[in-house]
Amino acid sequence: MFKKKPNIKALAPLRSSDRRRIADQIIADYGVEVQSREPTHQPEAGQETATIGVGATRNALLPDNSQSARFTTTAGKDLKQVSGTLYIGKHAGQPQRVLWIKLEDKIIPTVYTLWMNPGLVPLLHTPDVVLQKLRCGADLMTPGLARGPPFPRKATKGSVVAIASLEKPNIPTVVGVCEIDVASLHQVRGAKGHAVRGEHWDGDEIWAWSQGGSGGGSAPDDIEGWGTNDDGSGLAERMNDFTVEDSDDAQNEGGVAIPYTAAQSSQEKGQNEFVAGEDAEPFERVDEEEKDLSPKEIDDIFWNALLYGLHHHRNTTRSDPHHGLNFPLNQSALISNLVLPFLPITTPTQAATLNIKKTSWKNAKKFIKAFDKARLLRSKDRDGGECVVLDIDFEDPAIVNFIPYKLPKKETAAAESGGGGGGGGKAITADISPSDSSIGQKLSKIELYKPKEQLAPVFAASKANHHALYLPTELRPIINEYIDSEKLISDTNKRLVNLDPILANTVFDGSTPLDREVLAKGSVPRDALIDRILKTCSPYHIILRNDETRDSIKAKAGHAPKITIVLETRSGNKTVTKLSGVEVFYIPPQALADELQKTCASSTSVGQLAGSSPKKPVMEVMVQGPQKDAMIKALEKRGVNRQWVEVHDKTKGKKK
Repeated sequence: MFKKKPNIKALAPLRSSDRRRIADQIIADYGVEVQSREPTHQPEAGQETATIGVGATRNALLPDNSQSARFTTTAGKDLKQVSGTLYIGKHAGQPQRVLWIKLEDKIIPTVYTLWMNPGLVPLLHTPDVVLQKLRCGADLMTPGLARGPPFPRKATKGSVVAIASLEKPNIPTVVGVCEIDVASLHQVRGAKGHAVRGEHWDGDEIWAWSQGGSGGGSAPDDIEGWGTNDDGSGLAERMNDFTVEDSDDAQNEGGVAIPYTAAQSSQEKGQNEFVAGEDAEPFERVDEEEKDLSPKEIDDIFWNALLYGLHHHRNTTRSDPHHGLNFPLNQSALISNLVLPFLPITTPTQAATLNIKKTSWKNAKKFIKAFDKARLLRSKDRDGGECVVLDIDFEDPAIVNFIPYKLPKKETAAAESGGGGGGGGKAITADISPSDSSIGQKLSKIELYKPKEQLAPVFAASKANHHALYLPTELRPIINEYIDSEKLISDTNKRLVNLDPILANTVFDGSTPLDREVLAKGSVPRDALIDRILKTCSPYHIILRNDETRDSIKAKAGHAPKITIVLETRSGNKTVTKLSGVEVFYIPPQALADELQKTCASSTSVGQLAGSSPKKPVMEVMVQGPQKDAMIKALEKRGVNRQWVEVHDKTKGKKK
C-alpha cells in the first residue's frame, strides 16, 4: 500500500487517555496476554525490578509520549484514495518510528512493532524469491505459502499476519491481511488464488519515515520469540528439498515444489506464480467453484435488492414522510442508493455477474418501469429519455413484509460495479444492520420555564407551585387567573392589563425604554405581559427520545442546544464541513462519521471540539468537501429536526 509516499499531516501529541484506550484496543484485537505478578526473587544490586502488567504491556505496544498523524494515500489497481492514522513512538534505545497504522477500524502493526513484540501476530513463511516480490507491493498467492500445513491457527480470513523468508524464518519483514482462511488449508500444492494481501513491508515509505529524515532501520539479525515450527534444525535440509522439479512424489515439508516450467518462466521474465498479478488468476478461491447465475436468478436478486432498500429506508426513517428520499428521484440515485448497497455480493465474481446489463431489463429505466407496472412506485419520463421516480408506495405489503437477508458489512466490489444503464457509477455500500441505535429514533424537544421567587404571589392565586417547571401553555392560565383574581383588566380596553405593584416591580424594572413607557402608562397588553413574564423565568429544556415522557427525564438548565455545521476553506481552496453537538441528541459521533464517509465518499475524522471541557468533551465530525446537505439528511434519519441545526458558511467571501 505504501509503495508511493503518502501525504502525512503534522504530528499531534497523543493524550495519555487516548494512548491507553488505543493500547487496550490493540490488546483486545490481537489477544495479547497480560500477566500481572510480582518478581519471585530479590533483584541483585543494580538490577531493575521488572513487573509485568497492563501498564507495561501498553507501553510495549504503544510507548508513552507517542504521537499521531493523519495520512492519505492510494491503494489497489484503481488507485483508490484511502486515509487513516499513523501512531508514532519511540522504544527505549530506538529512534522514533511509525509503530501502528489505523485503517478504518483495523489497527495494523509495522515491522518495527513486530521486531519489538515477538509473537504478536501469526507468522507465515515463503521463499526469499517470493518475498522480494512482496516487497514490491504484490500479494502472496496460496502456492507461495511454505512451512506448512499446518499453519498458525490464528491465520484466519481477515486476520493480520506477518511474513518471513525461509532463509530468515524468525525475522518478519512483511505485514498483511489474510484473504482466505490459511489455518484451514490442508495442502497448497496445486492451489490457486490470493492468500495474503500485503499492507506494509520493510523498504516501503512507512518503514522509511523518520523525524529527522534519516531513513528506515535495518531488521535485527535474529529475534528470539518469533516461533518456528521446530528448533531451527533441518532448515538447510528443507531448503535443499526445495526443488523446481515437477514430481508428484515430491515431499511438501518446509516449502512448495515449483513446477519446472513455471520456475523457468519466472527466471526468464522476472515473474513468479506465487505473486498476485503475475500469471495468476485473481480472486480464485481454494477448493471453491462458483456456479453461473441464470438471467432469471439475476433478475430476482436485483428485484429483491430494491425491495430490501425500500424496506430498510421505511424502517430506519419512520419520522420522515418520504423516508429519507428526495423526490423526484433520478434513476442513477435509485440504483446507487437503493439497489447496489443491498446486493448480496461477497466475491468479485459475483460483483462482475450482478450487473443490471445482465438482467432481462438491460438498463435502469426498464427496471424502474417494471416496478411501476407492479404499482410499487410511480415514475415519469423526462426530456432526454431519463426516467425519474415521483413517489414510492412504502406501505405496499411487498415492502412492509420483506424479510431481510444477510449482507456484507463492509464495502464490497458491488460499490464498484456501477450498476450499468444509468447506474451512476460508484456507490458506497452501507452497513445495513448498523450498531447505531440512533437511526430511526424519534426525538422531541420541550422548552420549560421556572418562575423566579418574586413571582410567587402570582402563582399563589391559583395555588400553583412556583418552584415547578412549566410549559408556556401552562403558564398562560396561571397568569390569567391572577389577573382575574386581582381585577386588573382595564375598564376601557379588555385587552389591556393594569399593573399592580407586584407586576410593576417584578416584571417591568424600568431598565429599558419599553419598561419606562409601560410604567408611565400603568397598563400593558395581556399578550405582551405574558411574553415578558416568560422572559423573566429561567429556561430549561428536555429532549425526549422515542417513548420517553416528560416526567421520566430530568430537565437541564438553559435553552435547548443546537447542532452546529460549519463550512470552512483549508489549504487555499479545499472545503471541509464540520459538525458538532450531536451527543445531546443521542447520536454517537463515530457511527455518524462512518456513515458520512460512505455516503459522501470522503475521508472523515472525529476529534474533540476546541474549547470543550475535557471532563465532558464535545466531539466534532469533519468531512472533506461541502457536505452540509448530506449531514442534514443523516441527522434527519436520526430524528433531528432541520430547525435544530445551525449552519455557518465561512467559505463565502466578505462583501466589498
